[in-house]
Amino acid sequence: MEAPLEVGATLSEKLQRGDLLSAACPSRVVLKHITSRWGVLTLMVLEGETRRFSELRRLIDGVSERMLAQTLQWLEADGLVRRVAYDVVPPHVEYSLTPLGQQASQKVRALADWVEVSFPTIMQHWDKSSVS
Repeated sequence: MEAPLEVGATLSEKLQRGDLLSAACPSRVVLKHITSRWGVLTLMVLEGETRRFSELRRLIDGVSERMLAQTLQWLEADGLVRRVAYDVVPPHVEYSLTPLGQQASQKVRALADWVEVSFPTIMQHWDKSSVS
């Protein structure tokens, strides 16, 4: 049985926007790419900047070369990251955010800021749960 439409939402609006709560919704793939640990950090580091791969790897402490490459490929395929390869030796590749990527980076930045500000309170809950 299909879920009822939201109040005020037409069927075409719902289909155009997507339905993340549905397991079959393809926008879940984009959500996974953007909200993965490395996706969030990559979007934040590229916010307003153009960077080379090696610089990204240095700035995102703990990310492996393979995982960073995969994350950049996902975000590029989703239209969030622009990859520019220059025909020089040695190869020179730069990454930056597209306008859509800038929008996404602002959203994940707000979430990351909230996590950092709220972390002391969150840690208090960790302490209580480890005692139980």
